Amino acid sequence: MTIADILEWYATVSGIIAALMIAADWGRRVTGWGFVLFCTMNLAWIGFGLLDDTGGLTTQNAVLFGINLLGIYRYLIRKQPLHPQGKPA
Repeated sequence: MTIADILEWYATVSGIIAALMIAADWGRRVTGWGFVLFCTMNLAWIGFGLLDDTGGLTTQNAVLFGINLLGIYRYLIRKQPLHPQGKPA
């Protein structure tokens, strides 16, 4: 098994688990850790893309990495939602 194979399968499995963690809505903390897992998935896909010379995959995951960092901020760093209980600020 090559490094590219390991990165590809790690990214695949971690992406599935992260999506489940976020979609299940088991609370802010679990959702935040789902975004952390998504970030590791993005890094694995970026590594795979660089090894496999797939620029589109690399670019997509670099952008998604930034988006997932926003998710980490929203769910793990910021203490409460901007609009608690759906009410505008």
